[in-house]
Amino acid sequence: MKAAVLTGRGRIEIREIPEPRLANETDVLIRVEATGICGSDVHYFSEGRIGDQVVEYPFVVGHECAGVVQETGSAVTRLKPEDRVAIDPGVVCGRCDQCLAGRPNTCHNLRYLGTPGQMSGSLVDVIRIPEQNCHRLGEGMSMNEGALVEPLSIGVYSLKLLAGSLPEKIAILGSGPIGLAVLLAAKVAGVRAVYMTDQVEERVQAARRAGADWSGNPERSDIVARIRAAEPRLLDAVFECCGDQGALDQAVDLLKPGGKLLVLGIPVSDRVSFDIHKLRRKEIGLINVRRQSHCFPDAIRLIKTKKADVRFMATHEFSLVDAAQAFELVSGYRDGVIKAIIRPSF
Repeated sequence: MKAAVLTGRGRIEIREIPEPRLANETDVLIRVEATGICGSDVHYFSEGRIGDQVVEYPFVVGHECAGVVQETGSAVTRLKPEDRVAIDPGVVCGRCDQCLAGRPNTCHNLRYLGTPGQMSGSLVDVIRIPEQNCHRLGEGMSMNEGALVEPLSIGVYSLKLLAGSLPEKIAILGSGPIGLAVLLAAKVAGVRAVYMTDQVEERVQAARRAGADWSGNPERSDIVARIRAAEPRLLDAVFECCGDQGALDQAVDLLKPGGKLLVLGIPVSDRVSFDIHKLRRKEIGLINVRRQSHCFPDAIRLIKTKKADVRFMATHEFSLVDAAQAFELVSGYRDGVIKAIIRPSF
């Protein structure tokens, strides 16, 4: 089968690799129909690492995927060939203290699609995955929507982390796919006002069209001053979705005392910093968001019922053999790209 393989920093080759076979009775073989290029994939493409997760070449990335069941193990009960599914890319043990505490996203034995040292990714024709990671798509859902379930689930999860104290007014700093997923989840949850920012003007406009009450470009205006003028009592929560030090500083300035800062973005550098005096004087709560937990069904339901329309995010489609072109487009933020989808059969 064909695979788009990282062979060095900024280099992708199309290679023939062996097709996977069922290894366990609960395994499922999935014919991949769509994979979205995530920001983490771009880190591996451009920098060859995220923190201590260092690519050893050759390696296949990709984890935001959907496809069609091709073959099932003898103990598989929920799925049959030709079922259409979205894939939860995190394979967990179900036995460690984190799994038993309802935190599979921090499983001590987590293996994640397209992550160095864990599992090869979905930029291939066929993948093998446990049945528990397969979620049947709602009737009428497209494969592109299926690939966008995973990022939407992160947006849903980030709002759930504030359960019991749903914020009325928030900012989302970074209007890429994750920031837009937070926006969609926030609107469904009933957040009253959402302010969004991005340095890419096309994404500023996309945020506005997707329902942001205000969106702005920090390279064109003082976004802290603009938001503070509209909200003199400041904001209940800020979702940092771009991995940028400047955005973290802006977040602290935008939060009211007792506000919550949720960090979803992945910085290029290993360390970030805060003005500790601003942080402590306002008693800002800091929450790191680690992917998602138990939110795939919710995300599928929101897409199926049209409560969250993610289709606008899929701005570009590429065949598997054009994966290098897709990664160059996304890493360069070119042509108004929000989410590039790789379709092996495209």
